[in-house]
Amino acid sequence: MPARPGPTRPVLALDYPMSLGVFSKYEDAQSAVDYLSDQQFLVQNCMIVGTELKQVERVTGRLTYARAALAGAASGAWMGLFVGLLLGLFSTGNWLATVLTGVLFGVVFGMAMGLAGFAATGGRRDFTSVSQVVATRYEVLVEHKLLGQAQELLQAMPNRPQPVA
Repeated sequence: MPARPGPTRPVLALDYPMSLGVFSKYEDAQSAVDYLSDQQFLVQNCMIVGTELKQVERVTGRLTYARAALAGAASGAWMGLFVGLLLGLFSTGNWLATVLTGVLFGVVFGMAMGLAGFAATGGRRDFTSVSQVVATRYEVLVEHKLLGQAQELLQAMPNRPQPVA
């Protein structure tokens, strides 16, 4: 019976993991584990670990006062809509007017906060971007007592992805 996660064995840990292979693409590591699963291997004794992490930041455009105000207004509109809907639920007056007032106040407040935040940077970050942490290698780890079996099965895999050296 396989060990179950619990106080003595966390779900993201193996007792004595050993490397089955290191792959340059996540899809290759996933394909290897999927093949093992198809061969009835106890895949709950496997892990895919992203290694050699790097942060990638993609610059998406220039940030100006106009864009900062627009982004702040959009964010404020959503918050104002939420607050307006909540107030409208408990209001005895015109429900629509309450919601629209909430949106209007949200737009004004959001725009002011967007402009203030942009002005506070002092021109040190005049661009918008999105960032993500990505792995450059993916290692498949297997419980030590099953490593030999996993290696044998993987050797028979058709179109097997090649591990990196």
